[in-house]
Amino acid sequence: MTAIEQQKLGKTLWGIADKLRGAMNADDFRDYMLSFLFLRYLSDNYEDAVKKELGSDYPTAPDTDSAESRVLTPLQIWYDRNPDDISEFEKQMRRKIHYIIKPKYLWKNIYELARTQSNELLKTLQDGFKHIETESFESTFQGLFSEINLNSEKLGKNYTERNDKLCSIIKKIAEEIAKFSNDSDTLGDAYEYLIGQFASETGKKAGEFYTPHGPAQILCRIAISGQESKKGLQVYDPCMGSGSLMLSCRNYSKEPDYIKYYGQELMPSTYNLARMNMFLHGVLPENQHLRNGD
Repeated sequence: MTAIEQQKLGKTLWGIADKLRGAMNADDFRDYMLSFLFLRYLSDNYEDAVKKELGSDYPTAPDTDSAESRVLTPLQIWYDRNPDDISEFEKQMRRKIHYIIKPKYLWKNIYELARTQSNELLKTLQDGFKHIETESFESTFQGLFSEINLNSEKLGKNYTERNDKLCSIIKKIAEEIAKFSNDSDTLGDAYEYLIGQFASETGKKAGEFYTPHGPAQILCRIAISGQESKKGLQVYDPCMGSGSLMLSCRNYSKEPDYIKYYGQELMPSTYNLARMNMFLHGVLPENQHLRNGD
């Protein structure tokens, strides 16, 4: 994807946020929107890996008049057909891409619940976020969505209003960005763009969770200078915010996949943002050494 297309994706996402957050302040809506984008990325990446793993066994779309036509994801069909093989299949997926997602929590299913205005959306999202925190990555992403309150009155006064609001947000996100690539570089750059926009909106561009691109470039070039001969470069930021400063080092490293990231962040919501941001930029869990602390 070209730089122009990446910028277009970023602006599209910001436009969605600007239209849908309503009376919610930018800080609050940021956490919802970025979490949904993270779920979409995890889901699409996982389904692509599943297709490769299952090969010809990956289910095709069922006949419209069959019982399976009510199932919203091909992976759920495979689960229903092969209950005795699920455990071994999930072990294999963990070995290959480090995580699993149960079929009902995949983005395609979440989007379909939103599209049909299903009353089950809010509960499914709650269960899905808990699943990702406690089961998908084993212990890697404990507390990842701890700052996302899907029962907040900022979304609505009661369950129905909150569910309807979430349906609108997710449906809009899914439909507006369907034409864009979901690869880690593209979505990672769009994620960075959104973080910058939200930071600017709340007056925090020079401070709390975002380092502007220019200073980040200079700092990374200074840090990496003379270190490229050392395989497995390590970078550390004791006040990492969303992790954007450390991630900028990838742009100047000859071996970006070997960089190990060590970071610390005081604010729980910003710390969680950094963990999502790292993964969206293709940083494997074993190369992330991030902590929530002072």
